[in-house]
Amino acid sequence: MSTVEGAGQREEGEYGRAAKRLKTEERETEAEEREEGEEELEEGEDSDSGSLPGNGEPAADNRARWSASQYGAGGRRDNGEDSHRISPSPVVHVRGLCEAVVEADLIDALEKFGPICYVMMMPFKRQALVEFSAVESADRCVSCGAKEPVYIAGQQAYFNYSTSKRITRPTNADNPNSGNKVLLLSIQNPLYPITTDVLYTVCNPIGSVLRIVIFKRNGIQAMVEFESVQCAQKAKAALNGADIYAGCCTLKIEYARPTRLNVIKNDNESWDYTKPYLVRRDRGKGRQRQAILGEHPSSYSDNGYGSPCPLLPLPGNSRYKLTSVDVPDMVSYPLPQSSSSYSGHAPSSVAMVSGLHPSKMNCTRIFNLFCLYGNIEKVKFMKSVPGTALVEMGDEYAVDRAITHLNSIKVFGKRLNVCVSKQHAVIPSQVFELEDGSSSYKDFAMTRNNRFSSAGQASKNIIQPPSAVLHYYNVPPCISQDHLLRLCTEHDVPGFVKFKMFDAKPSSKTISGLLEFDSKTEAVEVLTVLNHYQIRIPNGSNPYTLKLCFSTSSHL
Repeated sequence: MSTVEGAGQREEGEYGRAAKRLKTEERETEAEEREEGEEELEEGEDSDSGSLPGNGEPAADNRARWSASQYGAGGRRDNGEDSHRISPSPVVHVRGLCEAVVEADLIDALEKFGPICYVMMMPFKRQALVEFSAVESADRCVSCGAKEPVYIAGQQAYFNYSTSKRITRPTNADNPNSGNKVLLLSIQNPLYPITTDVLYTVCNPIGSVLRIVIFKRNGIQAMVEFESVQCAQKAKAALNGADIYAGCCTLKIEYARPTRLNVIKNDNESWDYTKPYLVRRDRGKGRQRQAILGEHPSSYSDNGYGSPCPLLPLPGNSRYKLTSVDVPDMVSYPLPQSSSSYSGHAPSSVAMVSGLHPSKMNCTRIFNLFCLYGNIEKVKFMKSVPGTALVEMGDEYAVDRAITHLNSIKVFGKRLNVCVSKQHAVIPSQVFELEDGSSSYKDFAMTRNNRFSSAGQASKNIIQPPSAVLHYYNVPPCISQDHLLRLCTEHDVPGFVKFKMFDAKPSSKTISGLLEFDSKTEAVEVLTVLNHYQIRIPNGSNPYTLKLCFSTSSHL
């Protein structure tokens, strides 16, 4: 291993540990919010199967009744029982936000109640935590919201005290004027590849960017170092909760622990804009990194990205918006590119998967796992290379997502290697019988179990890395916890250690919930085997298709 590669791995490990610590702290905060009684729906779940839609807010026609019946003035439940009242806290839980809201919108709407210390966005739930400097300010916010509508970005929001007394964050900054010039960006639902070019284009118009490091541990995250703390604050307020691309690649931004980034090479995953000579030494790949210094990224339309597209309007408040001379009202960004095209290889919609267990993996089980990241067209095992298969997916972006989240995971004791194939299609040649008796080739183009067949269907699928918690749905109401445990036993896969069923309406024909396992590996194996299992019930005409996916929850 070269010195540069070794240093790069150490650096990535350092940033990965910092991101992991932050992620743990975020999960603890969100877990506390769930204790307030909110019901969460996961991806693919019908809104009829729970009391609240997947975004965590009341249905539109019930919002006013929900707010008035659940919480009286001061955010306390009007049930006459002191034991169920939430004590005042400087942290306010905000629900019912519109999809386009960013951190600056909350500050603009709520700072009239008092100074705000910190904001944590929960974009997919359309919720946020807002920490005021004093309990009195939070009390004014909650009381006002209970008496009259409070609008954030043009939509009425709902408020209650949080069970947390302080939002956990990496830095100890309680002052809104303090912080760190390095931001940690978590990219949620990353349907398209995220590179240094993309992040520079998004961040630099708001504040001068010095360095960027991207790492892929538990999803896609990046650290962006700005020229000053003020630039970082401005970028956090303007971009926290925004989408890089329409409906996906949502930014969740926190202040990072490191105060400076150390970049040893300039490429798709790290870049030091103060040192243009740190070029990638990839000989023979036929691609040279284009110069960035002195050129605004939005002018990349001649470099193969296509015409620029609008990203998002910057907040109207002058505190978070640069002058018209510095930046236009609309930021531009390059059209999505697959990582394979960035590396100089022709993009391909075929992934090559090696390290497959010879007797426990087949075409159907590969489909069960890979369908979480894009449509599957065909799967073929290679006769000449045992334990290796070609997976033709809907497009090159699906392949990139599969590589990001499934490469190097363990399945049945073997570590998968997922990469872009040189093939551009899977041809059903040399079909043979696998060890379990199934065919080495299968066409999935017409299956109803593909989850990205339409824009509406794809929007319900939140791209998640493998986790120890599975979300199950489309299960008949007669199925109990014991039934699901027996199902695991019958198929020789690990049983779950915790079980949660979401409340369903009496009229609902299916139920859903969460299953927690001892490890991520166990959850992956259960999903690989039981996803799309046909559940038959007595006197039922059609079987129910059990659907599984990785949950956004870290634990139950």
